[in-house]
Amino acid sequence: MKRKAIISVSDKAGIVDFAQGLVELGFELISTGGTYKVLDEANIPVKYVSEVTGFPEVLGGRVKTLHPLIHGGILARDSAEHREQMEQNGISFIDLVVVNLYPFRETISKPGVSFAEAIENIDVGGPTMVRAAAKNHGRVTVLVNPKSYGEVLNVLRETGAVSAGMRKRLAAEAFAHTAEYDRLIASYLERQLEPIGGFPRTLRLTAQKVQELRYGENPQQKAAFYINSDAGVGTLASGKQLQGKELSYNNWADMDAAWKIAREFDTCAATIIKHSNPCGVALGKTPLEAYQSALASDPVSAYGGIIAFNRVVDGSCAEAIKECFYEVIVAPDFSPEAREILSAKTNLRLFVVGRGETVKVNSGWMLKSIDGGYLVQEVDRGTTPVNEWEIVTDQKPTEEDLTALDFAWRVVKHVKSNAIVVTDHRQTLGVGAGQMNRVGSAKIAIEQAGDRVKGAYLASDAFFPFPDSVEAAAQAGIRAIVQPGGSIHDPEVIEAANRLNIIMVFTHRRHFQH
Repeated sequence: MKRKAIISVSDKAGIVDFAQGLVELGFELISTGGTYKVLDEANIPVKYVSEVTGFPEVLGGRVKTLHPLIHGGILARDSAEHREQMEQNGISFIDLVVVNLYPFRETISKPGVSFAEAIENIDVGGPTMVRAAAKNHGRVTVLVNPKSYGEVLNVLRETGAVSAGMRKRLAAEAFAHTAEYDRLIASYLERQLEPIGGFPRTLRLTAQKVQELRYGENPQQKAAFYINSDAGVGTLASGKQLQGKELSYNNWADMDAAWKIAREFDTCAATIIKHSNPCGVALGKTPLEAYQSALASDPVSAYGGIIAFNRVVDGSCAEAIKECFYEVIVAPDFSPEAREILSAKTNLRLFVVGRGETVKVNSGWMLKSIDGGYLVQEVDRGTTPVNEWEIVTDQKPTEEDLTALDFAWRVVKHVKSNAIVVTDHRQTLGVGAGQMNRVGSAKIAIEQAGDRVKGAYLASDAFFPFPDSVEAAAQAGIRAIVQPGGSIHDPEVIEAANRLNIIMVFTHRRHFQH
């Protein structure tokens, strides 16, 4: 008796070659709708599902495979009892189920898609066949991923049958496929009921493992990298490594910090990250100029760091980078000349982040695991524009001052708190991060700036609780300060700035990061 396969796929990639291979192995094919048309036009012998069931597709195609002659053939065990019932009811075994589902994710991602169109693209018959075949994987092989076609064909050609272990693995993949499909539908429907931007009653996330990492933050910790299935192209996670060693857990964490800073600026920018904090950020007319200024901010800490650019890295910039040791360079791309120059440093990782749509379902959330649960918050996007800042001191900033303060403010947003950044107009001079009190961070940033601090600018990610940081800034020669404001001691802080002849502006927006 011929083995039978039912094929009904939304993703037609590779299906003609796979079906041809099955026919050559002696399989009888059953198909539906668009898949039947594709196979028939390719002159592959295939039966329409109605030929098997004796029942036409009805209700606009909503009911076609939901029939005992199909599901009985999938769910039947190879037992005397089942064989007897199958013979009595004219049911034949179906040995292979090849199904992937209506493109619900793609449908709801289309601009302006209607609710009715989304609901119409919920597959019913497909998941039913997949689940039936996966449940009965003791006898049936189920395929939901075109990438598995070649492997299954090779096994069938070499051994004549798919092993029990492979069937079990493919069944697990099939249940994961339908689970993700149901997650998408449930999340979509919940968003119709809840306010946009609201947090759902049930947090459903899915991510695909890209690779296991050598270890986590420390050698005794295991780690892996997963990509968020809901994120679009143009994200760091969807980027491409061009060369170098495998990325580590700490590499990914630092790359994320670096890329977020580089994206903060519309003008050409470079940042050098060490342990998730910037040791140098600078603007420039070219990537080379931005890089050289960022390196000059703190050349000692830059050693072994991670660089990110928001422009294509060219040959002249690559020549300069080659002179120092770095772990990773992240950029929108690298010119052919830059790639050739940096290829000499075989361990240096080059990572390209393409451009594309990044706003997808839940992409605006940040998750942090705690003991037994998760904290979820919105991503801290953007910042207060300069024209909405409040000038709170007697001395007023010039346009040049505001430009410099805006640069400092955009950098301090990405420094771990308590955060203080000292800059000139286009370059960081000192960074104070992670201290238990704000004046401690201020002293670190001022000390790092050294002689360059005279006439420089200082940004604080959160308000000054006391005047002590302002006093330290004035003693060092800082010209102007930008901070959120909002402390009960704001009047004392402003009074100190006026007394010490320092410009101060409030943004009325905090950028605190734990």
